[in-house]
Order: sequence, then C-alpha cells, then structure tokens
Amino acid sequence: MGKYIDLTAGNFEATLAEGVSLVDFWAPWCGPCRMIAPVIEELAADYDGKANICKVNTDEEQDIAVKFGIRSIPTIMFFKNGEMVDQVVGAQSKQALAEKIDALLA
Repeated sequence: MGKYIDLTAGNFEATLAEGVSLVDFWAPWCGPCRMIAPVIEELAADYDGKANICKVNTDEEQDIAVKFGIRSIPTIMFFKNGEMVDQVVGAQSKQALAEKIDALLA
C-alpha cells in the first residue's frame, strides 16, 4: 500500500522533478487539513507507482510555503515534471483531486 511522501527542503525538488505530483500544504492545527488527510492517504494508495502524493507541513517547512505563496491551508498544488500546473485551495473531494491527477497522467 502506498503512503504519501513528507516533503522537506531537502527532498522537495528531487521528488517533484519527474512525473505527476500532488502536494498538500497543511498544518496540524488546521481543521480542514485534518478533514482531508484520509483522502490524501487514499490517493497515495490509489496512485502508488503512478503519481507522487505528497504533504508539506507549513509549520515545519515555512521556506517552501513562502516560496509558493501559501496564504491559506489546505492548499493543494499539482506538479508535472517539476512545474506547478494547477492548484486548489480548501478541502476538496477525493473525486475532484483524482480527476486532476488523471488529467495530468493522460
């Protein structure tokens, strides 16, 4: 079963360099972030070996959050080969997120 990848300043660019990645910017104190955490875990299992499903704790990795201008969490960004191609802010349904991943994989 796949597990999401915790991104840090040390592995961020290397992890996102190739393929499709979903990055969930979150914090432990954020209610909506906790609400979608199970969805992120399910997507990690569903897309194991096909796409990177990642999380960035904005409390611990403030430099990454600042770099991407994160003002509200959860913010979910979609990357393809290292380039940010889409983003959504706020809790999203699993289906909505899966559709965006599928479109990038197509």
